[in-house]
Amino acid sequence: MSTPILVLVAGFIAAATIGSVAWYNSKRPPGWEAKERPDFVPKVDKDDLIAEVSDSKKK
Repeated sequence: MSTPILVLVAGFIAAATIGSVAWYNSKRPPGWEAKERPDFVPKVDKDDLIAEVSDSKKK
C-alpha cells in the first residue's frame, strides 16, 4: 500500500475511536439514556479534565 492510503486509514481509525469515546461519554440522545457504556470505552469526567487544565496553566 502507498503511504497516503495508510495515512488515510490510520486517520479514519483514530477519528472513529476518538468519536466513539466522545459519544459514549456525552449526554445520551433520547432513547439511549439507559444504555450502558461498553467496557472498552474509558470514562472521562469533565470535572477532572477541567481540573487538569487549570493545574497545567498554573505551572
